[in-house]
Amino acid sequence: MNSVLLNAVLSTSPDYEPLFESLCWPADVWPETERVGALTAFLEGLEDLLLQSDRSLLTPAKRQCLLDRTESILWSRCLPLLSRISTEAEGSPCRELTAAVCGLVAVCVRLCDPAVAGRTAQAVLPSLQLHEEEQLSVEIASDVIIAILPSLSGDDHLTSSILSCALLGIRTPPEGLLPRVTVRLLLALLGCCSDARLSILLQKILTELCTWHALERTPAVTERTLLFLTALSDHLLAASEPDPRPCLRFWWAVQDGLIHRDNVSRKRALYLLKRCVASSQEQDVDCPRSQESGEEVLFKWTPKNSKMLREFWEDYVLVMETLEENQVHVVRPVLNRIDSLIQTTEKEGQDLFHPSWLLCVYQRMFHSENKTLMKAGVCHLLELQVLQQPAFALAFSQFITGPFIDVLSEMSLYCKAPGQSVGACPELAIKLQIFLKNFFSSLPAEDKGRVLLQMIQQLGSKHWCAVPLLFLSQALSNLAPNPMLGIDGLTSLREVLRCTMITHQVLLRGAAQCFLLKSALCLIDVSTVTLDDVFTFLANFRADESLCRGTKLWNEVCVWLLSKEGSFKPMPTNGNTDATGKDSVKAYTQGIIHSFVRVPPCTDQSESLPDPKDADKLAMSILLCTDVNRSRPGADIGQDLQLLLFPLLETLSRVSTNLYLPLRKADKSLQLVLRLLQLTGTPKECVDDVTAALKRLIFQHIDPIQEFIVRRLCGELQELFDVERADLYLNVLKQLAIHTSNIQQASFPKLIKHSLSILQKPTQQIPSVASQVAKAVAMASLATVCGLIELRAIVMEADTLSLLKQLNEHFYKAAPTSWQSPSPWGCLSERLLKPHTAGSLSVEGGQGPLLQDWGRTSAYFMRNRWICLSLLIKTAGMLSELHTNRDALAAALTCSVEALTLLPSDLVLPVFAFMETVLPQLVQEEEALCVEALSRTWELVHGLSSNAHDFWPALKGFISLAFHKTLLLLTDQEAPVLTAAMKQIATKLMELSESKNGVFSVLLQHCCHTWLPTRDPDDDVFSSVFSHINIPAEACVYGPVFRRDQRLVQDVHTYVEQLDGECAANAVVASDNRDDQLPRMYALAFLSCLDPSNQQHERLMEKLVVTLLEKDKNTSKSVRISSNSLQHRVKNRVWQTVLLLLPKFKEEFVTSILNKVFEAGFCSNQASVKYLIEWMIILVLVHYPQHIDRFWVCFNMDLVQQHEGSKTGICTFLAVLVHFSVIVPKLKNPDVQLAKALDVALQWCFHNNFSVRLYALLALKRVWSLIEARGEDDGLRGLSTVVKACLHQTEALKNTGNANKNWTRIQEHFFFCAFDPIRDYSIETIFYTFPSLSGLADDEWIPPWKLEKLSWVSQVPPLRNAAPQMSRLQPGDWIQQDKSEEDKEDRWAEVQKKITPWRLDIQDQDPDLQLVPQQRVARVGKQHGALLVVASLIDKPTNLGGLCRTCEIFGASALVLDNLRHITDKHFQSLSVSSELWLPLLEVKPLELADFLQVKKRQDYCIVGVEQTANSQNLQDFHFPEKTLLLLGNEREGIPANLLQLLDVCVEIPQQGVIRSLNVHVSAALLIWEYTRQRLTCTSSQVKSKPC
Repeated sequence: MNSVLLNAVLSTSPDYEPLFESLCWPADVWPETERVGALTAFLEGLEDLLLQSDRSLLTPAKRQCLLDRTESILWSRCLPLLSRISTEAEGSPCRELTAAVCGLVAVCVRLCDPAVAGRTAQAVLPSLQLHEEEQLSVEIASDVIIAILPSLSGDDHLTSSILSCALLGIRTPPEGLLPRVTVRLLLALLGCCSDARLSILLQKILTELCTWHALERTPAVTERTLLFLTALSDHLLAASEPDPRPCLRFWWAVQDGLIHRDNVSRKRALYLLKRCVASSQEQDVDCPRSQESGEEVLFKWTPKNSKMLREFWEDYVLVMETLEENQVHVVRPVLNRIDSLIQTTEKEGQDLFHPSWLLCVYQRMFHSENKTLMKAGVCHLLELQVLQQPAFALAFSQFITGPFIDVLSEMSLYCKAPGQSVGACPELAIKLQIFLKNFFSSLPAEDKGRVLLQMIQQLGSKHWCAVPLLFLSQALSNLAPNPMLGIDGLTSLREVLRCTMITHQVLLRGAAQCFLLKSALCLIDVSTVTLDDVFTFLANFRADESLCRGTKLWNEVCVWLLSKEGSFKPMPTNGNTDATGKDSVKAYTQGIIHSFVRVPPCTDQSESLPDPKDADKLAMSILLCTDVNRSRPGADIGQDLQLLLFPLLETLSRVSTNLYLPLRKADKSLQLVLRLLQLTGTPKECVDDVTAALKRLIFQHIDPIQEFIVRRLCGELQELFDVERADLYLNVLKQLAIHTSNIQQASFPKLIKHSLSILQKPTQQIPSVASQVAKAVAMASLATVCGLIELRAIVMEADTLSLLKQLNEHFYKAAPTSWQSPSPWGCLSERLLKPHTAGSLSVEGGQGPLLQDWGRTSAYFMRNRWICLSLLIKTAGMLSELHTNRDALAAALTCSVEALTLLPSDLVLPVFAFMETVLPQLVQEEEALCVEALSRTWELVHGLSSNAHDFWPALKGFISLAFHKTLLLLTDQEAPVLTAAMKQIATKLMELSESKNGVFSVLLQHCCHTWLPTRDPDDDVFSSVFSHINIPAEACVYGPVFRRDQRLVQDVHTYVEQLDGECAANAVVASDNRDDQLPRMYALAFLSCLDPSNQQHERLMEKLVVTLLEKDKNTSKSVRISSNSLQHRVKNRVWQTVLLLLPKFKEEFVTSILNKVFEAGFCSNQASVKYLIEWMIILVLVHYPQHIDRFWVCFNMDLVQQHEGSKTGICTFLAVLVHFSVIVPKLKNPDVQLAKALDVALQWCFHNNFSVRLYALLALKRVWSLIEARGEDDGLRGLSTVVKACLHQTEALKNTGNANKNWTRIQEHFFFCAFDPIRDYSIETIFYTFPSLSGLADDEWIPPWKLEKLSWVSQVPPLRNAAPQMSRLQPGDWIQQDKSEEDKEDRWAEVQKKITPWRLDIQDQDPDLQLVPQQRVARVGKQHGALLVVASLIDKPTNLGGLCRTCEIFGASALVLDNLRHITDKHFQSLSVSSELWLPLLEVKPLELADFLQVKKRQDYCIVGVEQTANSQNLQDFHFPEKTLLLLGNEREGIPANLLQLLDVCVEIPQQGVIRSLNVHVSAALLIWEYTRQRLTCTSSQVKSKPC
């Protein structure tokens, strides 16, 4: 109709100028879209006239005028308007106007001279290059170029320029729709080219994309490259050139996409792979057609192997698609397909299938968010047998040293596998050791060192958790000895060592160091490293964590050095060779000693202390050298050491007499002496000949050393550098005093006197550096002397005692100052003032940084003062006058509380020690002050809970303070507030232990040691346990369930401990075991030491058991207690404790609790608890047979009926009858009791519960066997027939399914078969064997070796089982259901496979359906059907989300919503599962629906409504036209009446039920599927009976 009207206007109006004027718009006015469309239609009408050859219609002048006017519209109207839209407009109306203007531009260019199209393109192209000065946006510029492209098809130069701009847009960072715009531009450009030109452009695009990706293989570049390759796949994968399949760089992009983090990129890559496989299959020619020698080919196709290749790629695609599910139950069955891929690759060789495709599978699994799937992938790779082939091992090497090592850093991979016991090496760690050993043995010899170096460098490239690094280091240490690493390897191993230093798990850190050192010994090529390289490397191992003298590891290093001596790379100088001319350890050590003590002449300037690391390295080298020489035949240790240490000893001999000896030389010598003494251990340790000889040589010069130190400390240290130097001198003095008694005692009073005089000097108003440094040195000296006195390394002579009294008086008297008022607390709160520097003292000599750290120096001053105060307050008999001065003590305690707020957390322990002594003395008079001190101290400790380095020492000091035995003895009457505060702190400690492992262990260890029984009759501290009964009671059932990562660290700790001497860290690292079993172990050890003859002990046990039984009763009230739940574990721990204490109970107490035991037996207990209660009843009846009548009462039917909550509770008492053989000998009338037992067993054999009958039959069999063994009683002869018939019938249960199996199983069960209640009564059975056999989690098993480490555990009851029967058993329980064998996943015939319609073409969206929001980048496309689903009347997000998913799956062309904001709703997204990213969405408001439907009617859509009306058709009878619009009604009102009139047809779903309506989403899904089914049927049949 529009064309007819237009022709009529043109034919009646020969003057077209008025039409131009009326249709054009003013330059400054924003035109309507309709006006632009009208002008376009007018020009299209003129086009026909201009093309006609009849000149009578248009004169040449008229013709030229029209053309000029048309070109004017292009330049004066279209382009300026587009520029305004670019800068001012947004939204859908502007998109419509833009499309209209671009259509007008296309018409104008067609009408004008061909050169106009070129000029237009030249004007627009700069905007595509993102020039800031250009006016058009990239999107609009692209639309203009697309509009004029048909007019430019013959201009190769311009098309090349457009292509260059488009390729530039590919590399431009994402800005709005830029990638999508570029895709559209490229597709339009390619669509307008000739075939010859098309091949050239495609080759250029492919080369540009692949080259860019090869140069920058980042995730962002890969994502962009795949976007364009996917969009252009129809052109690239056509039969003509270019063919991307032979391009190596193309496959790099595909493989990078398969392992991309973005799921869209992965889908694009997989799409390209499937398209290439399909194209290869269709063409069926060799790919690549030719191959250069040595060229890598990632994809190959040959016609003769097409079937095998097709199956391989089908399996490969199935695996990759299934991995997208991230669900183990879906993925696991498909893992066997990986095996088939590997077998095919192995069989056919790398010529057909490149191993890199398999690496993509593994890396995809490694990136999985599901940790179980990640672990499955790692384990699968570790068991890959094909890697034992050199070619495959080399092909996988880069992957192993890169992504594989990265994924091994995931700590959760090392959790123990089901069935592994606590402390066992994790399954993955075992597989890792085997894998690395096989992998490196399979590598070609020339590549082993390179690959190993890359692996170690990868380890050192980031910080690792302790657990992964430990097991990786262990795997490296287990490699076969092979010199593969040079100096680079040694350097890389040192970098890995730095990773081990960041973790707080000291034992794990030490173990990792041990394994790394073993690795170095096995793998270093000594011909490439010098001895200095080796000793520099060894210096990085900490003596207090790994490389300690006397350990097995130290001896291995010595043996290695001796065996490799002479093979090391020569040093640059020739001074380290022996008589043979080869480098030796001895010659090297002598050389570095000479170099160490050689220093330049001294200067007048003060010097900083030498770096102590040089002394550390030298001390370790000396000891290693000595131990190496000791293993030589005829070695004289004393003489060798004397010759070796001659430069050091010569310096020490004249250190106090030679005034010209350089200070630096003296300091370095003392540093070396200090480190040697520290490395040789304490006197308590075993002293060998090396240690004895070394100490003898050093102690020969003890007098000059001591004189030098005392002289320096007494007045010569006055510079800032000297604070650190004083610390060195005092440490040397301390080591000398500890290691020998030959030290001059007279020097200590001199040192005390000088230091006291320094402290007593008045403080200057402007303190100088010299005065403040002197004070810091004086206080440090006094602290060292006090520490030595406490260690009894100094003899307390009269003059020393007198000086200490003066020191005490100094601290407690008013501070003498001339410029401020005296402090009421004397010198207790005196602080070290920051010195005032001027002139040369400000920054000279590097003292500026030292002054900046003056706060630390001041803190050490305070810490040292409290060390002195702590000793003074502890010294008995010396300070009697102070003990009576309560005011002074109170002032001191107040100052100590203030000091806690000032001192750093790592320096508070001396304050704790002081408070520990003072608090008990003040608790009666100053209770409030004591409570404040406890509260402040607890706040400090609790605040350190996140600082592991300082928390544990502070916690131990706090518990010693807060739970001092004097404070524990306090009663509520004596100090009610303080005792309440202590109980509250104990509760808070227990609460903290639930989140921080090991806290309760510290508390309980202290309390148990405090309460341990002693032989002292006057020791009444044990009585304090009654005031804190909650602590041992909680300990007996303690064991919180920690997080999985905490449990893993505990398991690994246990594993390392069980390595014992094989790991040197066990011998070096002080035990910091924070096992959550420790509190129970301490409690059990404490209880085992109790003496039942002691009334207090007896009272404690009874009170504790009553408390525990009450806890068991309260726990049993839970509705349902699941296996291994916390309630189950608590109940089990209760009965374990009661059973342990049973032999110590008196008869009266057993009588009082027996009813509670029987009541517990009737409860519905888990198997482990049930066995303990049964064992308890058996032992009670054995030790106290007089209670047998009370036992028979439990079988009373009325009593059983009162416990209906547990129908099988009677089984507990029937199980006791099974063990009646151990009870009968203790009974007075055994025959009578046997008859009673027989009567009871027979009675319950006819119970309706299957389990009860089985227990009763077993009890009957055992009781009858006892009766038969004693000879049948006449009174029982009448029952013989009945009993034998029952037993015969039971034994005859053959081929009767589970009945026979369960009868067999219950007879073979450990509790009734191997277990003997008397013989097997031991701690091992109660706490380890029973839990392991009864289904308790392995973290509940307490192995005997753990308790053996507690030396104070009593041997009553015995710790271990004497008989071996129980230890041979395996876990199991007859009442468990039969378990079929584990499914074997060797090959699954059917696996879950998601349908991916990958064959659909990649096309951009229809211009009428530009529905995706602008911020969304172009997604992987597919060809949609013609079904349009309109859901504007639906308002529930859940229905819309499900509907979106259904439409996307079945390929609807678009989904229409009332508001696009629905897609951000969480309820929508939970049902749509990202389908909105793949489906075009359109926003049409309900009020606009009528107009929208009218538009679609004009576009030949059939409007179908889902509604029940008088004329509606049944779904099964209706045939959908191809262009169908499906209108869905509202959930409640359906389709409004005004819209019903616009429908072409209504379709209803036939129903059979009473309810007359379906959910709108369900209804829509049924219709959408029926539409899809009909389309599929039409396509497959190719002969359509009706138009489709």
